[in-house]
Amino acid sequence: MENDLAGIKVMVVDDSNTIRRSAEIFLAHSGCEVILATDGFDAMAKVIDYQPDIIFLDIVMPRLDGYQACMLIKKNPRYQSVPVIMLSSKSGLFDRARGRMVGSDEYLTKPFTKEALLDTVRKHTSKNRVPA
Repeated sequence: MENDLAGIKVMVVDDSNTIRRSAEIFLAHSGCEVILATDGFDAMAKVIDYQPDIIFLDIVMPRLDGYQACMLIKKNPRYQSVPVIMLSSKSGLFDRARGRMVGSDEYLTKPFTKEALLDTVRKHTSKNRVPA
């Protein structure tokens, strides 16, 4: 399964260096092109520059939190079809519901496993890919 995700652009937005690093390692080993951002503002500029295929978005971040960033991404007609996966250490129903309200496609609880991360990428990008 190594490199089965080659060519997929994955953005990971998290203010935790540890989370960004581990996600980057997991994704890069599977062939993904990884774009990292430290908060919602950083992410907004990079979404336009890199046009990722899927975005993992931490909820609790300085300046612009994950809910606000998700809402801005989903309000833009050009990016509303890009899957946004909320990342949080909280797995409560309220957080999941709020994520849905701003348009997120899924919710991944931190710390996540390599399998959970890669399965989520596969699930949300396979319908957009043409088999080689």
